[in-house]
Amino acid sequence: MKPASAADWISGARVRTLTLAVGPVVVGSSAAYLLDGFDLALAILCLVVALALQIGVNYSNDYSDGVRGTDDHRVGPARLTGSGAARPRTVLSVAIAFFALAAVAGLAIVLISGYYWLLVVGAVAIAAAWFYTGGKRPYGYYGFGELFVFVFFGIVATAGTTFVQAGTVNLEGWLGGVAGGLLACAILMVNNLRDIDTDRAAGKRTLAVLIGRTASRVVFCILMLLPYVIAAFLALFYPPVYAVFFALLLSLPACVIAITAKTPKELILALKLASFTALAYSVLLAFGLVVPYSAI
Repeated sequence: MKPASAADWISGARVRTLTLAVGPVVVGSSAAYLLDGFDLALAILCLVVALALQIGVNYSNDYSDGVRGTDDHRVGPARLTGSGAARPRTVLSVAIAFFALAAVAGLAIVLISGYYWLLVVGAVAIAAAWFYTGGKRPYGYYGFGELFVFVFFGIVATAGTTFVQAGTVNLEGWLGGVAGGLLACAILMVNNLRDIDTDRAAGKRTLAVLIGRTASRVVFCILMLLPYVIAAFLALFYPPVYAVFFALLLSLPACVIAITAKTPKELILALKLASFTALAYSVLLAFGLVVPYSAI
C-alpha cells in the first residue's frame, strides 16, 4: 500500500461532512444578529471550533474503526487506517491536533465572552466526539450516533453560537438548532444505511443496523423533510425564509434515491445531496432571517 498522499488526507477529513460545521454557525450568527449581538470575531472563532471538532471526529472515527477492523470491508471511500495508507498512531495524532485546535479556539471564546462555564461544555463536546467510536464501549456502536449529532452538531453548535455573541438564545436560534440537528441525523443515517451490511458483520450496531434497511430509508426521508416544517413556521414571521424551500431541489432527489437505491454507490449520491442540503438550508435560512422583507 502506498503511503497516504495529501489528497488521501483531505479525503480522510471527509470534506462533504463539513457542511455540518458551517451550517449551525451561519444560522446561530443570524439569530444573534436579530438580537443585535452579532460579533464577527466570535463568529469566526465559533466556526473554527465547529470545523476543528468535525475534522477531529472524522479522523478519530477513521482511527478507531480502523484499529477495530470495522473498515476492513467497507463499501465507501477507503479510510486511512483501515486501508493501511497511514499508520494508526499518525491518524490518531492528527485527530488530537484538531481537537486541540478546537480547544484553543474555544478558550479564546471563553476569554472574550467571559462565560467560563463554557469550558465544561467544550470538554464534554470533545469527549463526546472521541467516545463516538473511541474507547472500550463507543456509543456509536450501540445506536446512539444520531443522538450525538443532533445534540452537538445541531442544538449546541447553533444555540451556542448565538449565546456567545448575544448572551442569550432566541426562538430562532433554538429552532435553527433543531433543524440543523435533524439534517445532521439524516446525513449520518444515510451514511450508515450505505454501510449497513459491513457494520452488521463487524458488530457495529448503528441505528440503521438496529431498525433495518426499510425503516432506515423512511427515517432518513422524515429527517430530511421535517426541517421544512420549521422553515414554514419561521416564514410566518420572516417571509424571506420561504427561500429555504429551494433546498427541496436537493432534498427530494436525495429521498427518492435513498428509497429506491439498490447499491451503495447510489446511497453515496444521496449522502452528497444530503450534505449539500444541510448547507443550502442553513444559508437560505440565515438569509431569510436577516434580510428585511422590504429589501426583496
